Amino acid sequence: MALKKGEEVTLEIESAAFRGKGVAKVDGLAVFVYGTAPGDVVKARIIKKKKNYREAKLLEVLEPSKDRITPKCQHANVCGGCSWQHVPYAKQLEYKGQQVADHITRLGGLSDTTVHPAMGSESEFYYRNKMEYSFSNRRWLTREEINREEFVDDSGFAAGMHAPGRFDKILNLNECHLQRKESFEILDFVRNYCVQHDIPPFDAMKHEGFMRHLMIRNSFHTDDFMINLVTYQDDQELINKLSDELLEKFPIITTIVNNINDTKSPTSIGRIEKVIHGPGYIVDKIGEHTFKIHPNAFFQTNTAQAERLYETARQFADLKDGEIVYDLYCGVGTLSLFMSQKAKKVLGIELVDVAVENARFNAKENNVGNVSFIKGDMKDVFTQEMVDKFGAPDLLITDPPRAGMHPDVVKRLKELKVPKLVYVSCDSSTMARDLKELAEVYDILEVQPVDMFPQTYHVEAVAKLRLK
Repeated sequence: MALKKGEEVTLEIESAAFRGKGVAKVDGLAVFVYGTAPGDVVKARIIKKKKNYREAKLLEVLEPSKDRITPKCQHANVCGGCSWQHVPYAKQLEYKGQQVADHITRLGGLSDTTVHPAMGSESEFYYRNKMEYSFSNRRWLTREEINREEFVDDSGFAAGMHAPGRFDKILNLNECHLQRKESFEILDFVRNYCVQHDIPPFDAMKHEGFMRHLMIRNSFHTDDFMINLVTYQDDQELINKLSDELLEKFPIITTIVNNINDTKSPTSIGRIEKVIHGPGYIVDKIGEHTFKIHPNAFFQTNTAQAERLYETARQFADLKDGEIVYDLYCGVGTLSLFMSQKAKKVLGIELVDVAVENARFNAKENNVGNVSFIKGDMKDVFTQEMVDKFGAPDLLITDPPRAGMHPDVVKRLKELKVPKLVYVSCDSSTMARDLKELAEVYDILEVQPVDMFPQTYHVEAVAKLRLK
């Protein structure tokens, strides 16, 4: 069967694949379909033709799988925020574990490595401590609206999430179950307030309007609750009035910040930042350490599960008194500080300026004196000179970005031959690629998948390596 682009076919989904797509087979050819579950029989349209596979768009579920459930949220089938709400959480964990195991064995060639079942989150919903909503004068139309014969107006004040693949259109949310319930209530309040007071949303095509984003951050271990209003213009009177209304309606709010982004960049980081109410930050904890989290600072999005991820890394590290630790790609130093209690010395290495500044600030705030941070590109600064200066590491932790480690860093690790290595990853496919190289000098003993983001296909993983 040729399966040409645009062709409609009936498919039986056999398994779950990377990035949450279901897999069907037609005459041995894999067809990937987003939004499906193993066991579904679906009608789909071929949208991408490749030499060894096809991609298809789900048109209709003809026979639902026994593992398919009704999503909690009405937007689940069109919003990019929750791609697996139609799958029970126990099955999500099963598929995520299978995904990591497949990458380790098939891409990494590590058939003897133990891959544990995925570690689930205690909270399946309302687990995020940060949500960033966007505003637009153009909303994403539903499939039913698109199929209507009469004209459907997509203009107005839309507040919610970006439609998948669109920078200019927003899915106008009627509910959201990712952050605590007050989060959506605040979004709805701001949307209604703007409509009632003729405050225009930002037009990403014409670069005009006022409201751009609403970022909400809440602490897991404290009662701190932040509102960050991101605007295109600086209008202090308008923001003060909106802030007063928010504080009266939602007494849980402890700080309000206004980031003014008057550039074409879609980021929520403002060129100017003003604290409207409260201290301008929230305070949270990971383990025994406290962190001040400013509006645009990085912090793990699922606090409770981040602690379990870090605890897994610490168990795999098996730290002994007097050992020196290197933390590559250390970010704002949360994992470095988490390891510092048992280590003699920890050296964090990070490329991003502001992250290094935050890491040093966090160490100082927590009175941790055995942690140092240096800035630099890993492939450039991770040299013998650095080792001579800071001491040879007994343990090396690496937590690289989604693309994995640079080949030069992998090569350097193979040369350095640190006795113990722990690899933390947000993408098990690139981790498997790196582990395949490291397996020349390390035994890859075990891998623990950790689910940081229920209802999505994303999964973190921690690998335990020991020098051969």
